[in-house]
Parts: sequence; structure tokens; C-alpha cells
Amino acid sequence: MNVPLYIAKRYIRSKSSNNAINFITIIAIIGVILGAASLFIVLSGFAGLKDFTLQFSSVVDPDLKAEIAIGKSFNLTEDTIAKLNGIEEMAVYSKTVEERVIISFDNKNYIATIKGVDEQFKQVVQVDSILETGNWLDQKSNQIVVGWGIATNLSLGVLDYTKPVSIYVPKPGTGQITSTKNAFEMVNTLNVGIFYINETLNDTYVYAPIDLAQHLLSYHPNQISAIEFKLKEGSDEGLAKEKIQLVLGDKVIVKNRAQLNDALYKMLNTENLVVYLIFTLVLIIALFNVIGSIIMMILDKKKSLNTLFNIGITVKDIRRIFFFQGSLMSIIGGLIGLGLGLLVVLLQKAFNLVLITVTIPYPVLIKPENFLIVFVTISILGVIASKIASVRITKSLLKAY
Repeated sequence: MNVPLYIAKRYIRSKSSNNAINFITIIAIIGVILGAASLFIVLSGFAGLKDFTLQFSSVVDPDLKAEIAIGKSFNLTEDTIAKLNGIEEMAVYSKTVEERVIISFDNKNYIATIKGVDEQFKQVVQVDSILETGNWLDQKSNQIVVGWGIATNLSLGVLDYTKPVSIYVPKPGTGQITSTKNAFEMVNTLNVGIFYINETLNDTYVYAPIDLAQHLLSYHPNQISAIEFKLKEGSDEGLAKEKIQLVLGDKVIVKNRAQLNDALYKMLNTENLVVYLIFTLVLIIALFNVIGSIIMMILDKKKSLNTLFNIGITVKDIRRIFFFQGSLMSIIGGLIGLGLGLLVVLLQKAFNLVLITVTIPYPVLIKPENFLIVFVTISILGVIASKIASVRITKSLLKAY
């Protein structure tokens, strides 16, 4: 029988004759419960916010994307195309061309990025899900689809046949510019749709047929900026990435969705870490109450402890009594806090108690690792707090009574 653990359980269940000590103990346990619940709720909130944020950026992100390592474009040969078509893990791929351009409409100018896409782009990305107004563009045409931000800045509508949308790009070459006519390549287009993804993409991109973009940039038919891949269901992303890299060589870099949104992932992960550290600090402050509660309990039980010492219980075992008591208070409080936090998160998912806007509830996501993070954090901090309090027991303290 573990005597220190048995006595520690009795001390937790029993009340002290001093009401002030009972009150301090209750406050300490409530602090641990609320601290654990708050940490779990915040981690669930950030997990939901991360998922909510990434779904807007990843909606147009392919499973894999091959980008030029140096420069702006590369040539895709027939031999390379045949090798790409032979990759088992790949379902479909789309060739794209990107470049900064100037868009002009009704005496208004705007700097954007044109993205020329081929017919397969609709299979790589679900374009219907991003269209806010109008339709998707047709290949072999002068049709474009612009972002909501660009349309707002240019006061641009859909299917306005009376006013063309002019797209300008500087002509390649060297030497002195003698006239604006010779300085820019220009094409008149018709806007057939407006997409909405997120603020950044809405203000940046204009989609166009790939041959129009290649003509505007004076590219050859096999000259492209990137290739976007959609993989087959259940295929190995890592293996597919290796095969694509092997086919295309060192001239391109193959990235997955996480790498395409590297800056966003880093920002969200950093925010998550900072919030975790802040609420861990709150937990540490709450556990000072546990330390205080144990010390008060030691002083209150001096007579009983002196009796235990006199009958042969060692100082080490007496310290273990209060070490177990503090640890059990922290672990039990942490488990109750986890249950309370889970209840709050479930209520938010069911009833949308907190809203970001009038129509959008604050997103929350229950992740198993968050349970583990909170439990491990509260357990480690509780053990440390209990150790700090229990070492206050000395032989001189026990004999002083």
C-alpha cells in the first residue's frame, strides 16, 4: 500500500477545520479548472480559425505545383509531356502562365497579375465554387475573369460589350523607349465573370485563356510559367512529387499546398504558439494558488504530521503526501477543465454563440492533440508546483510543534 498516496487522497476529500484553508483550496482548484478550460477553448478556436483561413486560400491551390526556379518561364517539350502523362499518381495537370500587367477600363488603371490557364484548369481547381457573378472563360477567346477587388476598383461589370477591358504589358527588349505605343503589348478583352476567394487574391488575379496570355507576353506555345497538378484519390503525394521533380529536373521546384502557403502557415503557427504561451503563463499564475493551498495545508496539519513523523514516517514520505495532493489537485482540475472546455466548444459548434460577422460564426475545431497538449501542460506545471510546495517540509518544521 502506498501510504503517502492514500493520505493525500484523504486530505483532498476531507475538509480542514480552518474555513480559510478550505476557501483557498477551492479557489486553487477553480483556478486550475478555468485555466485548463480556457487553454483548450483557445487552442480549439485557433485550430478552427486556421482551418477557416486556409480553406479560402487553398480552394485555388492545386495538390502540387511546379514553378520555375530561376526566371519567369520554361519550355515544356513533347518528351516531357509524355513522361508527365505516364505518372500513375497524377489525375490531371494544367499549364499556366503568370505575369504582372496593367488593366485599363473606362479611364481607370489597375496593376494586377494575369494568369493564363488551359482547359484542364477547371479539373484541377473547382472554378464554379469561386465564381461570384457570371461564367468561366472559354478557351481560344478574349474573355477574362477578374477578382472582386479588381472589379470594384475599376467599376467593372460583366459582359459589358460597349467598353472593352484593355490589358497592357511592357514589351521585352532593350534600348530607349520612343513612344508608349511601342513600349507596351496590348489586347482588348471582355470580362465574363467575377470571382471571390479572399482579399489578397481578389485584388491580385485576372484569369485568361493561356493562348491569350502567351500572345500578350510574346511566349511560344510550349513556353509556360508553371504546371499545376491534381493527384488521384489516395495517391502518395510524396512519391508523386519525387516523380514530377525527376521528370522536370532542377529547372523547376515542385511544391505542395503547405509550401505554396508557407508564409500563411508560419504566421498562423506563430500566432498559435504565442497564444499557447500566454495562456500557459495564466496557468502558471493559477498554480501559485495550488502552492499556497498546499503550504497552508502543511501548516494546518502540523500536529498530524508530527505524529506521523514520531511513528516512523520519514520526511521524504511526508513530502510525498503533499506532492501527491498537489499533483492530484492539478490533474483532477485539469480533467474537469478539459470537460468544461469541450462543452463550451460543442455549444459553439451547435448554437453559434460567438459570431465573427452577423452571418459567420467563430470557427472552432476539436483536435485530439489539443486534449493531449492541455493535459500534459497542466500535469507538468502541477507536478512542478507540488514539488515546490512539498519541499517546504523539513525535519525542523516537524519537530517544532
